[in-house]
Amino acid sequence: MATALQDHPAPNQFADSMNAMGRRARAAAAILATVPRILKDEALEAAARTMRGRVPAIIAANREDLAAGEAKGLTRAMLDRLTLDAQRIEGIAASLEAIAELGDPVGQEIARWQRPNGLDIARVRTPLGVVGVIYESRPNVTADAGGLCLKAGNAVILRGGSECLHSARAIHACLAEGLETAGLPVDAIQLVPTADRAAVGHMLAMAEHIDVIVPRGGRSLIERVQAEARMPVFAHLDGLCHVYLHAAAEPAMARAIAVNAKMRRTGICGAMETLLCDSAVAQTLLPPIIDDLVTAGCEVRGDPGVRALDSRVVAAEEADWRTEYLDAILAIKLVDGLEQAIAHIEAYGSHHTDSIVTADETAAAAFLERVDSAIVMHNASTQFADGGEFGMGAEIGISTGRMHARGPVGVEQLTSFKYVVRGTGQTRPG
Repeated sequence: MATALQDHPAPNQFADSMNAMGRRARAAAAILATVPRILKDEALEAAARTMRGRVPAIIAANREDLAAGEAKGLTRAMLDRLTLDAQRIEGIAASLEAIAELGDPVGQEIARWQRPNGLDIARVRTPLGVVGVIYESRPNVTADAGGLCLKAGNAVILRGGSECLHSARAIHACLAEGLETAGLPVDAIQLVPTADRAAVGHMLAMAEHIDVIVPRGGRSLIERVQAEARMPVFAHLDGLCHVYLHAAAEPAMARAIAVNAKMRRTGICGAMETLLCDSAVAQTLLPPIIDDLVTAGCEVRGDPGVRALDSRVVAAEEADWRTEYLDAILAIKLVDGLEQAIAHIEAYGSHHTDSIVTADETAAAAFLERVDSAIVMHNASTQFADGGEFGMGAEIGISTGRMHARGPVGVEQLTSFKYVVRGTGQTRPG
């Protein structure tokens, strides 16, 4: 059912239309909670087929967003996050199929035990209900969030940013086609069709209709959602990711990981923003890494010890250790051993993803145990901080909070649970 919302609706019309979306989502969620897996998978597979058949139309819609983004002065990294081409659209379609291949979490028995009185108790996964997703410039979130919520038996209301509105509409149309093909309610995946920022504030107040909010975007959006939401929030804070080159790091491995972690894609949340290196091995490890980065077009900022190694390094300021650049800029700092590296990450990091490169298993074990981030790595690029790379098909985001979901938010994290108690006539004595 199409909503009456326009790009700039009147206040009363806006509230009425948003609440209507919430009611339809709630009704759809009640249906999705019990539908068999085969129908959800059929919807996902049909959406992927539709997307492959509409590549030119999706690219045309994306070009409108890119033209508007360039006119608004979006950064190169933001434009990269926004850009869709045939290869990226194929990746989105493939991710929908990968979600379809995942096991159905709904009804999964997490644990089961018997009590001495004969009661049989099971903890069983159930959908969350209605999920609200607020995101900015990444149109692929439309498909990832819609597909994951559907697989987990949830209805979802998507509010994409003005930067990606045309692209999101084109992708959402494919998801709606998939739902219709499978005979599922199209209201299971709804897209707020307005760029009006008042939509965000209204969604955050819709506790009657939305059970959890997932924000995907910059710090200002996340902080606003956390401050105003009247329902639980899966927080996705800055991706201020570190790679620490330990004194026992193998040079070729350190070089490959450091360059990949920064430069594979600079605009994603798993991109390294600060490189830490043991001062004892800096003269050996850092010069080729800095050279590779500068050659690839990266601006390198460093402390005095790093600047002494290469004249092209710009002086780092205190703010650099706290900055998520999402661009071809990297801060490098020398540390005197594991303790200083961990202390730096604790002081400046965002608890997203942090990696150690070392051949010393004892040092690696200490790092993995003591660094309190959603994802900790040993001898691997932070660019692997991705639900698809974790075998989850896709993700709604990387949750940096500590409640319910942490790390990639996939289908299991989009469920809650209930206790199913089976008896044989037991009554509780007074």
